[in-house]
Order: sequence, then C-alpha cells, then structure tokens
Amino acid sequence: METTNFKKIKHGFFPEIINREMRISSPQTFSRHFSSSQVIVEKIDLYGKLNGHEGCVNTVEFNFNGDILVSGSDDKHVMLWNWATKTKTLCYASGHLDNIFQARIMPLTNDKRIITSSADGQVRLGEILENGQVKTRRLGKHQGRVHSLAVEPGSPHLFFSCGEDGLVQHYDLRCGSALKLFHCFSFKETNSQPLNIRLNAIIIDPRNPNYFAIGGSDEYARVYDIRRYQLDGSNVSDEPVNLFCPRHLLHSNHVHITGLAYTKASELLVSYNDELIYLFQKNMELGPSPLSLESETQLRNEEPQVYEGHRNSRTVKGVSFFGPKDEYVMSGSDCGHIFIWRKKGAKLVRVMVGDQHIVNHLEPHPCMPFLATCGFDKDVKLWAPMAGDAPALPKNLKKIMESNRQNREDQSPATLAPDVIMHVVRLQRRQMFGYVERRYSRPDLESDEEDGDEDYISGLTNDITFSEEDAGENFGDCKIS
Repeated sequence: METTNFKKIKHGFFPEIINREMRISSPQTFSRHFSSSQVIVEKIDLYGKLNGHEGCVNTVEFNFNGDILVSGSDDKHVMLWNWATKTKTLCYASGHLDNIFQARIMPLTNDKRIITSSADGQVRLGEILENGQVKTRRLGKHQGRVHSLAVEPGSPHLFFSCGEDGLVQHYDLRCGSALKLFHCFSFKETNSQPLNIRLNAIIIDPRNPNYFAIGGSDEYARVYDIRRYQLDGSNVSDEPVNLFCPRHLLHSNHVHITGLAYTKASELLVSYNDELIYLFQKNMELGPSPLSLESETQLRNEEPQVYEGHRNSRTVKGVSFFGPKDEYVMSGSDCGHIFIWRKKGAKLVRVMVGDQHIVNHLEPHPCMPFLATCGFDKDVKLWAPMAGDAPALPKNLKKIMESNRQNREDQSPATLAPDVIMHVVRLQRRQMFGYVERRYSRPDLESDEEDGDEDYISGLTNDITFSEEDAGENFGDCKIS
C-alpha cells in the first residue's frame, strides 16, 4: 500500500504529509523522500558562514552523527565546529609545516581522533586529551603533497593515504607506523624508468570495504583489493583488479583525475581535470590493464553518465553525491559556482555562487539535506533549504556554462584575481624546486620505522595561536593542481 501511494506522488509534499500522518508511510520513508525531493534541492541556499581560519580552507567533513564539522586550512590549523549554532568548539595547531589538504574524524572515537594530511607530505593524528589539550604525532610520510585520505567505514583504526609520490599507504592506529602498500606507475611503456602516477584521490567502496579506488595524473581510475596485499610490507605489485575510463579518453595524454566518490551501490564517480564528470556502473570496467583491451570489449561496454557545465582546471577539486540514496551529484567550479545535477539523467537542478574565486570541496550532511563547502575564501559556507525565492538556476546560466566550456576546450587559463594568481605562482615555484619524481626500489616498500616517534602538544583554544614550529612560516598556497 505504501509503495502504491508513493508511485502516484510526483510533485509536492502535501499528499506525503497526509500519508505520514495517517501512518500509511513511516517517518523514515517520509524523511528520505523529503530530503531527496528536487523541490528541496532547488531551495538550497546559503545558511551561514564559519569564520576563524586565516588561510584558504581546503577540507571540511561532518562527523558520523552530523553534529560536528571539522575543517583544515592553509593556516595549518584544524577547527571543530558546532555548525548548527555556527560556533567554533576547538582550534589546534596540527603540527604540519604546510597547507592542510584533508582532515577526517575517525568514527567510533567520540570525535577525539582526527587524521590530517598536508602539502608537507605528512599524515598526522590529533588526539583530544581529557585535560583539553591536543596531542599530535606523525603517522606517515610521503615524498610530495598528500591530497587525500580514505577512512574504512565504521572503523576507528583503519585508513589509507595517497600522495603525489605515487605511494599508497595503509594505517592501523593500533600500530606505530604506516605500511607502504605499493607505488602506482603508468601503463605507458617507456625505454627509461616507469613513469610515476601522482595520486590526488583515494576512496573506499562502502558496499565492500575490501575495494578501494585511486586516481591521479593519468586517465584511469584504478580499483584495488586490499586482500591481495600482504600487510607485512612485502608487496611489490601495483596491478589493479579493475580500471574505469571513458572510451574517448583512453590513451589520452592531457587529462588527470582530481576527485572520486562511491555510491552506496558501488557506482564510481570520477572528476577529470579540464574535462567532465563521469558515473560508472560496475559493468563498465575495462579489466586490470588497458594494454590487453580488445576493441570488441570496448564497444560492448556501456558509456558512463556525463555531468557538464562546470570547469575543473585550477585546483584539485573533489566530487560528491547528495541525498539519502545518492540521488544527486555535486561539484565546485573554477567560476566560483556550485553545480548540482540529478544523478539519473544528469539534469542540472541547482547552481549557486559558492566562492569569490573557486569552490574546491563539497561535503554532504550524513542524514539531512544540508552541505558544507570550502574554497579560496577563508571561511566555511553552510547550505540548507531556505524559504526564500532565490531561483534554482541563475539567469545567466547559459553564459556561465558557455564560458566554462570554451575555456575547457581551449584549455586557456581562467580569469583569476591577482591574489589567486600569486597563489599559483608561489606553488609552482615550490613544486619546481621541492619535488623530484623518482622510481622507488624494494626497500622503500618497507614500513616507515621513523614514523610515530614525534609528538606535538597544542592547548585547547578558541583562537588561532602559532607554535614555535610555525614561527617564521608564511601562509602557504591554496590547493592547486
């Protein structure tokens, strides 16, 4: 009876409210339909801002219950927020020497353990002590920037990191050091040493946490099975179990992946730099190696759903789902807008200004139709369904999308303010002098015995204070690809 009633409902909530009040449908069912309604998504607008960071905010994440938000910034500080009251509850110096790119609250730890990664190559743990202080220590180290961390669903101990050195590391907080699983190399054959893949994103399949996907400086989203790797550090192979890539990007030399996301049904969402966003079903895999692909197999494969209108060029942008059943796809853009598409059919349903320059990251609330975003601005923005009459789509949408399309196809630089250009220049200078790719030998795959022996204590505060470790350091650059 419940299913029949809801099939008849196409627009509006009055019939659903009646069904709920008459107990024809459950409150949980009503809540799911309410949260995923296009009417609600079209009403999403700015709810408030969280001010406190002194640099670009690169990462935001809700805790498991959704009442706490964590953020990390170029100011090298981590902040916890009560987002509902728009108040800061904790600020601590992370111990990083450069911009924070990821901050994650470990589940089932009473929100007392926070892991972070940074442009300095470090992966660190912050533990909130009973006396109000925060103790941080280094868990692992990469030779290059670390853009992404992936926490195993429901585990207070296990997570992964990946970095621009091509290294994937596995962590167990019950142990003292990181385990280097493998280095990711290009499939392209060269006469010299293999090309290292600079990794930007790693994500765990929530339906089967044994599988995780990575993406970086080539066109392939690679899926691995953790069960194929020995947790004693003796791994040497980086062969994936599956690959995903749109057919027209196969063997491409001009794209790379900046963001990945899984649905609860193991669909894989892939965001490409200066290209588009693609949604892959499980039957669209290419197998473990592109070198063995047959043209007939490629032709049989169904094409992924495509989402377009935005531009992803200047930064390492994430991509996210929205809704209780992942009904929507969200992305930031170089034009400063937030784009929300319906997952099925890729219809654009909401576009709104999210930053003065660039929107980098969008984080959906775990159970309500709210989200948090961050970018080049020094604040965190909160978004919720509002009662105002703001249009779902701006009047100049065609102009925005056409400008993004032309810039993407021409691969011409986006128009940026002088301060943003200086961010890019400083980062490029740092990369030129500070990062050299190299091939890693067998001993490099052993556990890092140096990690875990460095402690750093920060007091509990609602104001940003700098330690001696931070003294003399200039604020770094925002998260640039």
